[in-house]
Amino acid sequence: MGPGSGGPGDSDDRIIQTDLRNEMSRSYLEYAMSVIVGRALPDARDGLKPVHRRILYAMYELGLTSDRPYRKCARVVGEVLGKYHPHGDTAVYDALVRMAQDFSMSMPLIDGHGNFGSVDNDPPAAMRYTESRLKALTTDSLLEDIEAETVDYVDNFDGSQQEPTVLPSRIPQLLLNGSAGIAVGMATNIPPHNLGELIAGLLALIENPELSDQELMALIPGPDFPTGGQILGRTGIKETYLSGRGSVTMRGVAAIETLEVPGRPDRDAVIITALPYQTNKAAMIERIAEMVNDKKLEGISDIRDESDRDGMRIVVELRRDAYPQVVLNNLYKLTPLQSNFSAHMLALVNGEPILLTLRKMLEVFLDFRVETIERRTRYFLRKAEERDHILLGLLLALDQLDPIIALIRAAPDTATARQQLQERHGLSDVQADAILQMQLRRLTALEADKIRLEHEDLVVKIADYKDILGRRERVFGIIQDELGQLRDRHAIPRRTEILDLGGGLDDIDLIANERSVVLLTETGYLKRMPVSEFEATSRGTRGKAGTRSQGEEAVKLFIGCNDHDTLLLFSDRGVSYALPAYRVPQCSRTAKGTPVVQLLPIPREEMITSLLAVSEFNDDTDLLMLTQGGFIKRTRLSAFSNIRSNGLIAIGLEEGDALTWVRLAVPGDSVLIGSRAGMTIHFRLSDDELRPLGRTARGVRSMNLRDGDALVSMDVLPVELADRVAQSSEDDSGEDETGDVSDGPWVLVASASGLGKRVPVTQFRLQKRAGMGLRAMKFRTEADALVGLRVLGAGEEVLLVSEKGVIVRTSADSIPQQSRAATGVRLQRLDKGDRLSEVVLVPPEAESDEEEADAEASDAPVVGADSNAAEPSSDQDS
Repeated sequence: MGPGSGGPGDSDDRIIQTDLRNEMSRSYLEYAMSVIVGRALPDARDGLKPVHRRILYAMYELGLTSDRPYRKCARVVGEVLGKYHPHGDTAVYDALVRMAQDFSMSMPLIDGHGNFGSVDNDPPAAMRYTESRLKALTTDSLLEDIEAETVDYVDNFDGSQQEPTVLPSRIPQLLLNGSAGIAVGMATNIPPHNLGELIAGLLALIENPELSDQELMALIPGPDFPTGGQILGRTGIKETYLSGRGSVTMRGVAAIETLEVPGRPDRDAVIITALPYQTNKAAMIERIAEMVNDKKLEGISDIRDESDRDGMRIVVELRRDAYPQVVLNNLYKLTPLQSNFSAHMLALVNGEPILLTLRKMLEVFLDFRVETIERRTRYFLRKAEERDHILLGLLLALDQLDPIIALIRAAPDTATARQQLQERHGLSDVQADAILQMQLRRLTALEADKIRLEHEDLVVKIADYKDILGRRERVFGIIQDELGQLRDRHAIPRRTEILDLGGGLDDIDLIANERSVVLLTETGYLKRMPVSEFEATSRGTRGKAGTRSQGEEAVKLFIGCNDHDTLLLFSDRGVSYALPAYRVPQCSRTAKGTPVVQLLPIPREEMITSLLAVSEFNDDTDLLMLTQGGFIKRTRLSAFSNIRSNGLIAIGLEEGDALTWVRLAVPGDSVLIGSRAGMTIHFRLSDDELRPLGRTARGVRSMNLRDGDALVSMDVLPVELADRVAQSSEDDSGEDETGDVSDGPWVLVASASGLGKRVPVTQFRLQKRAGMGLRAMKFRTEADALVGLRVLGAGEEVLLVSEKGVIVRTSADSIPQQSRAATGVRLQRLDKGDRLSEVVLVPPEAESDEEEADAEASDAPVVGADSNAAEPSSDQDS
């Protein structure tokens, strides 16, 4: 109180001093709780916010049941505003409209007549045009017992009316239609569910209150959205049901169809027939069109909306060269065709906002339902007892009819008659009034029998009501009966399909598994090009540029792969790195590419010396590593399945040595190693010759080299070819034969000058490791040198790449078969100063999972890359 209170006349002019922070805090908390309780959050018992409850109650009072004619929505809104809801008419009408939309609510509570909006987010017509009434479900499940004192009433905003604090719901409306609301400092977002499943869950919970969460979720498997669609996986659902919050991945329903239009070639199209819940169809189509125009979505030629009253149909026409599944996966990834529902199941329990699990929601509803039935039963019991009390008075009057008539006739007025009836016959005030009001026709024998029968009936009912109130199992039996009736009358099949798979799309799902070549230049630029960039040409032609010819832009490594493969990159320091092939940016033939240090955290002092494409990591496959110093090692491929981002040690190296070649192999295969001077050694990858070693091991000596010679190439022969060579060696006593082997396989031997030949593999007999080997090629000039060995079969194609990046794609069948002693023929016409550096096999087509697996298995030993760039020849091809 302020210090200056003055005289007696100033006693009411008091100033209360208070701390501003406390006052602001208190006032804001009161405002926040007002919003939380009075506006934004639903009650856990009937699942309604105050505005929805007031609309339904006002319509019930107006008599707008499902069997009555529609009334203008403006009439309803006016009733709600005038009696119960002191807010704007827009808020009331918007809430009414949403309760009538079959795409917003799983089971609409209001039957709308007129334009109530659309899934394209079109606005509803004004309330003066639209009409509405209650749905049968609303009357049956929310308002059935409201006259039976089942719920409490409070004064409305001006004290002139009474309104219910909650509706006597017979179903878990909060879960059935869900709810969304933003309060102060909290929000709720509850997904809609299927009525039949909710009732099944409630019935099971009544039968067994100790029902496990797994059993409950088997009955209520997940949300059921009014727009249908699909839910990906059950993890988000389980998390939501067990904790009250979680993220459910929703997906529209789409299929790939072939459109047959007369006069036009057949086109593939993605047909969308359902959208995720609360997705704006028109906005989604506009978004797809924008992304196509911005080149963010490839493969789409046209999009149109063919939806009509029979259902939704969005047609996304594809270009002829598009991969339909890839386009569909991109639509899921980049557009609202797949979206998340962030569930946060917050509701008011006893006026407090509480985060509810599925079980807790159902238990709160069951507790409320038990209370509602008990209150209803007590009301019926009271009414029955009151009626029976009157009937007992009437029966007494019928038994003593003549004295009572005489008493009434003798009484001077009604009050005296009432008093004398009470005094002389022991009747209550209510019974005396009933006798005085009884009509003469009730004195007939028939009417008297009706009174006796009604009394007997009421005696039975009163006993039944008392039994219900005395035994909880009777209450649960009533709940079960009422739920069964509602299920039989209103339940509908589930609309949303739950798919048992993960919710996310991996990047690889968005990429077509096409054949590509990956190229690494001397300056460390990496790029990917489709094999289709290089048309097959005749042997001896010049070819196409595979990279820019800018000074030192020489090609260092070159491999063939499929885009779904994993690239293993090996550095000269013996460290391995992993990179999905599709992550290497696809470039044109003349583009420079991307620096490898931008794709992987490779130290600048490290040089990538080998590339390998792997489609599957398994224990049956080995990595075969060969160093510049001639050390060779086998290590299980599975040891490299989880390579850290900063790399993994692949081999231990001696000082001055460098890892240079890596190939895939399986036990029993054999390895063919070539030197610059044209010598080759061929030995088995057996435990006797080369047993598997750990990742950090150094390896063993592979080949004995003459002075000035160096290793330049390595390739692997599959076990069946190695067996064939072994058998041939035994038959021919180890002699070099030049016999014709028309069906292959062969070893493609190529020199730096662009010469090459196919030599039957049987001419490279198996030897012991660390020997001098056999001559594989005779050179025309001393400056020439061996650059590549490749094992190939009939019908294969090879890519020849020069140091300056000129690439030739040619059929291996066009290369003549010659002996080891021959000099070969012209494979590629080279420019002056250019040299052949790589020979790579074109990877097979990977059209399906099975074909891809077969292709990988057959190609595994030969897909890879050599490098002679680590130690290039000083001589130039003349």
